[in-house]
Amino acid sequence: MSLENLFTAQDDYFYAIRTHASGPEGALPLTPQMLMESPSGNLFGLTQNAGMGWDANKLTGKEMLLLGTMGGIRHSDGRPIALGYHTGHWEIGLLMSAAAKEVTRLGGIPFAGFVSDPCDGRSQGTHGMFDSLPFRNDAAIVFRRLIRSLPTCRAVIGVATCDKGLPATLIALASMHHLPTILVPGGVTLPPTVGEDAGKVQTIGARYANHELSLEEAAELGCRACASPGGGCQFLGTAGTSQVVAEALGLALPHSALAPSGQEVWLEIARQSVRAVSALDEKGITTRDILTDMAIENAMVVHAAFGGSTNLLLHIPAIAHAAGCKLPDVEHWTRINRKVPRLVSVLPNGPEYHPTVRAFLAGGVPEVMLHLRELGLLHEEVMTVTGKTLGENLDWWATSKRRQKFRQCLRDQDGVSPDDVIMSPGLAKAKGLTPTIAFPVGNIAPEGSVIKATSIDATVVDKDGVYRHTGRARVFVAEKLAINAIKNGDIQSGDIMVVIGGGPSGTGMEETYQLTSALKHLSWGKTVSLITDARFSGVSTGACLGHIAPEALAGGPIGKLRDNDMIEIIVDRLTLSGSVNFIGSETQRVTPDEGREILAARPPHPALHAHDFLPDDTRLWAALQAVSGGTWKGCIYDTDKIIEVINAGKKALGI
Repeated sequence: MSLENLFTAQDDYFYAIRTHASGPEGALPLTPQMLMESPSGNLFGLTQNAGMGWDANKLTGKEMLLLGTMGGIRHSDGRPIALGYHTGHWEIGLLMSAAAKEVTRLGGIPFAGFVSDPCDGRSQGTHGMFDSLPFRNDAAIVFRRLIRSLPTCRAVIGVATCDKGLPATLIALASMHHLPTILVPGGVTLPPTVGEDAGKVQTIGARYANHELSLEEAAELGCRACASPGGGCQFLGTAGTSQVVAEALGLALPHSALAPSGQEVWLEIARQSVRAVSALDEKGITTRDILTDMAIENAMVVHAAFGGSTNLLLHIPAIAHAAGCKLPDVEHWTRINRKVPRLVSVLPNGPEYHPTVRAFLAGGVPEVMLHLRELGLLHEEVMTVTGKTLGENLDWWATSKRRQKFRQCLRDQDGVSPDDVIMSPGLAKAKGLTPTIAFPVGNIAPEGSVIKATSIDATVVDKDGVYRHTGRARVFVAEKLAINAIKNGDIQSGDIMVVIGGGPSGTGMEETYQLTSALKHLSWGKTVSLITDARFSGVSTGACLGHIAPEALAGGPIGKLRDNDMIEIIVDRLTLSGSVNFIGSETQRVTPDEGREILAARPPHPALHAHDFLPDDTRLWAALQAVSGGTWKGCIYDTDKIIEVINAGKKALGI
């Protein structure tokens, strides 16, 4: 491009530059005491507020900070000027606008800041996935810095929807021990009237490659899967589960998770949240009063009852750490999942694949909590953002007009009984719903692994409720190689796919949904198991074991497996016990103990390596979270531990 084409000719108006302006009218509402005692920053802040156009006579109102994950640029009619990364942050600005107007109506002064977020669906199978989980920590840091950079704010309202932005927001809010905070969930997108949900549609490539879908079908299904422009995906993946967990923690209003994005009920939740957090400020109730060890356990209980994403095993401990609460460990998770029945029948778990908007209409989190209360599984005395205890909230919900109206709406709109979406414990048991998460151990995973046991296809589970699979290993040192094998027909029924080098040190602990979704939606996929040191999307289903620890690049036995090794997987879906063991070869079987010795003597897989394109930012994240306890402590940054290790290293090196 020539300079003449770049700097096109302009008319005289282009050159009519103003060099000064009269400035805002009026005067700052200063007092002698303010001038004598206030920091200069507070006083200059008033000048900035007036400069941005706020009425100088209304600058003494309560300052409230809105922090959101908005992305993209929209026309006022919703048409895109610049696209966002995903539907989950596309309409967030509408929620923030509704909340800001409510702050103003109450006589306050709203401020807004943004930390947009990536899309795990968009980055599946790409180098973008290497930044996904590390982004959560970085975004939480930036959110916290933004909060502290407005020292005059009296309350913080987080507005977020999806897989990493919402957990990051929760971590930041949990860190604000002495401020009132609240989370406004960004809601869900609608399913197409005719078509596939956003989880299943991510398998169009694998199904086309296996001749189970035509080009025309793939194109049409892909076009309409996101049937409305805003909100998280229609399944109970990490986005939906994080919304549920925010509410279960008491940090979001009752019946605010999973609302349909863009609709009036969704907007009103934002306005209600402003009124609630303003009341908390007046009562002196802060985040520390809400986020307690009992609140963390309530979230774990509700997570189990919903059959939520295994990614929350990374996020709930991180929220607990930020709140100064006790971090849940594997024993705690196992204990919760063994005693809590799964009650919700939604995508991706089933048995009936209802979209999440139906879970909202059926009563959402408070409806599930009513059942859990009857079972004595909740701490009802915990404080919540309503300024009331959980027990008081549930008393209101049980007889509320809101509950009756929305449940009837589900019957009228979709012809679905709300009791078939959110079930009683008795009905759930009769329909075969099983507990959520198991943690198999063995000579391949001496420190444990994770499987969403409830989502294993029932047709490959024995009558005693136990999934048993013994098969040959197909080892891949990169997810790309594994998905190519699926698409090219190199995986056979009965194989056990092993993907190594996918942990924090290799890929930033990538999410391998393109593998798990392909196995879910290919006709033969239910006969294949997958084990990896990477993690899975919240929508993943099937016999897929992730979080294998230690990871391969930390010397874990999974990194020593070879093609055609025999692997035995056993998962009891009722007791949530299980094992994953190397047991020799097809011609020479060994015991798990003997297999442990063989693996210990083996060198790592010759092709095992950190990904060539792993960013330095992610390498730093991996090192910091590793010395802070790693994945089983939520990939947190434990500042004291990190400083201790750095100081020890400096001393050892004589620095």
